[in-house]
Amino acid sequence: MFDILLGKKTDSAAPEAAARVSWRERLFDGLARTRARLGERTRALFARGKVDDELLEELEELLLAADVGVEASRYLLDNLKARAKKEGLEGESAIQSALALALTELIAPLEATWDTSAHKPYIILLAGVNGAGKTTSIGKLAHYFQARGKRVLLAAGDTFRAAAREQLLAWGERNGVAVIAQESGDPAAVAFDAIHAARARQIDIVLADTAGRLPTQLNLMEEIAKVRRVIQKADASGPHEVLLTLDASVGQNALAQVRAFDAAIQVSGLILTKLDGTAKGGVIAAIARQCPKPIRFIGVGEGIDDLRPFVAKDFADALFA
Repeated sequence: MFDILLGKKTDSAAPEAAARVSWRERLFDGLARTRARLGERTRALFARGKVDDELLEELEELLLAADVGVEASRYLLDNLKARAKKEGLEGESAIQSALALALTELIAPLEATWDTSAHKPYIILLAGVNGAGKTTSIGKLAHYFQARGKRVLLAAGDTFRAAAREQLLAWGERNGVAVIAQESGDPAAVAFDAIHAARARQIDIVLADTAGRLPTQLNLMEEIAKVRRVIQKADASGPHEVLLTLDASVGQNALAQVRAFDAAIQVSGLILTKLDGTAKGGVIAAIARQCPKPIRFIGVGEGIDDLRPFVAKDFADALFA
C-alpha cells in the first residue's frame, strides 16, 4: 500500500536566509578549486603578453588537467589563436578575456530556457549513478520551485534503499511538500501513483526519484526505461523532463554516463553537482562539445540554496575571476 505523507514546513530556514550570500558569490567560491587549476595558472601564462605556439601548448595542458577534454580544448585553442591573429591580442588581460569569451560561447548553448508551466502536473524524472547527489538535488529542487510559487510533490521511486526513502521524506518535511512512498516494490508504480495524486491535488510539479544505478547494470537500466514508459501511460505527454544528475568530480566519465542514460531514457537535461569539491569543473566544456545537453542546474555547496540554474557567462567568469 502506498502512503501519501504531508510534510510540515518548519521555520528553520529563516536564520539561514539571513546569512545567505549572493548566488554569484557562492558560485565563485564553489568553483575555487577549478579556478585554481585553470584560471590562476592561465593568468601566469598569459602574463607573457602574446599568443604563440609555446603558450598554446602549455595552455592545452592546463585545459586537459581541468577535464575540459581534448575536443573542447582544441576548440578553445583554435578560437584563441584565431582571435589573436585577427585582433592582435597583447597583454594578460586581453588574452584572458578572449579565452573567457571563447569558453562562454562554447557553453552558452547549454543554458536553455525551461517552461514548467507548459503542463500540469509537469513531470520531472531524475536519474543518476549511485552517489551523484540525486536525492539531495530533488530536495533542493523542491525548495527552488516552491520559492517560485509552484506546488510540488515528490515520488520516492528509490524503493531499494530505505535510507533514500527516508531522506526524501525528510526533504518533504523540511519543504512542506507531499511525498508518495512505499517500503518496497515497483518504482514505476510509485511514479504512476504520484502522477494521479498530483492531478487530484492540483500539483504543479512532480519530482520522481529513482534508484542510483551504473550504466553497466543492464537490468537496472531496463528498469528505469520501464519507469519512463509507465509515466507515459499515466500521462501521454510525460515525462516532460528527464534530468540526469552528474557528479562533477568524475570528470570525463560524465560523458559516458550521459550517453548511456540517454540511450535508455532519453535524457533532456543535466544537473551537475559537487562542483565545489573538485578541480574538474571544466567538464562542462567537454559536455558542450561532445554530448550537448542543457545543464538545468549546477550545485556548488550543501546548502538548500546551493543548487541554481546554469548561466554560462557567470560560470566562465567564475573560472577566470
